[in-house]
Formats: sequence, C-alpha cells, structure tokens
Amino acid sequence: MRPSEAPGAVRSSTAFSAIIVLGLCAVLGRPSEAAVPTEVSLFTITKSENRNFVQYGIRLDAQCVPVPANPVYAYWRMLEQGPSSTAPLLGRELRAYGMANQQIVSPVTPGAVAAVRVVLAAVPDRPVLVEIWRTGDGACRALPSTRIAGAPAHLFNVYVRLKWPLNVDYFLLQGWAMDGTHRVEEKVSV
Repeated sequence: MRPSEAPGAVRSSTAFSAIIVLGLCAVLGRPSEAAVPTEVSLFTITKSENRNFVQYGIRLDAQCVPVPANPVYAYWRMLEQGPSSTAPLLGRELRAYGMANQQIVSPVTPGAVAAVRVVLAAVPDRPVLVEIWRTGDGACRALPSTRIAGAPAHLFNVYVRLKWPLNVDYFLLQGWAMDGTHRVEEKVSV
C-alpha cells in the first residue's frame, strides 16, 4: 500500500485543502456580498389578453445603491407556461414594455439612499421615480412613484386593455396614495 492510499491520507489531504482555502480567504478577504446585486421587484404591466405579465425590477448593490448600468430591467412572467416560467422581452416588444431611458438621480424623499428616474417607452409623459431605502435589518426597499389621477402615487401595476387586432384600447394606472391609505387609479385612453 502506497502512503497516499493509507486510510488517513484522504483526511489529511482534505484538511490540508481546507487550510489552504482558509489561508487564501484570510489573505484575500471574504467574497463581498456587494459583488452580487440584490434584485427588488417594482411594478408590473398586466394585460387583458392572458395571464402573462411584464415584471419590472431594479438591481442594487449591498448598500442599496443602484448598479451603474441600467439598474431597472423588465422581463416576462409567463404564467401561461408555469408559475416560475420567465422570458426576456423581445426586440419588437421594447416599444410597448421597454424603457426610453433611465438615469440615477438624487432622491427626493428624506431618508432615501438613492433614486432612479425611468421613462417607459409607451408612456413617456409619465416618468417613474424609483426611490430606494435601506431598512433597519439591512434589506433594500424600492418604491416606484408617478402621477396617477393628478397626484403623486406609488405605482404597482399598469393594466393594458387590448382590442382587436392587437391594439391598445386604454391603460389603467394603479397605485397607492403616497400616505398608503387608499388605492388610486387613472384610465388613460389611447
């Protein structure tokens, strides 16, 4: 039997590998959570055609600061295919569901750590301000707001009523009053 085949050889080899890994961690530092963005859901666009919807989210670092390049993103939640099925937006869908632009701006609300101003391609006259807070337990919280029924409100959904042949009849902007006491809605005819 060779020494490397001895019963204790595997244990000592594993122990040696663990010591090397721990030593490297001590020298290089632990991997930072800041390298992995946190993703926070913002609002949705639902439609009359089926149960699938577009989900908007924002990527934040460990300090709840938006990642520099295009922090707000959108993708399909394909409920017609399954509860966890998703798909990217197609190029032809960007005019309806994509963003015309987005930029990191100064927050408006006291206590917010950051903000992003987003303009959706389909409703360029209704910019959405996403303000971000860090909660007491370190979690990131993001609230999108826009003008609904003539007043600022926290947006949670845009319902799109479609008519044949695949034209938009109207949008229904849905949100919560800024004080959180009641829902607000506004029907926007197209």
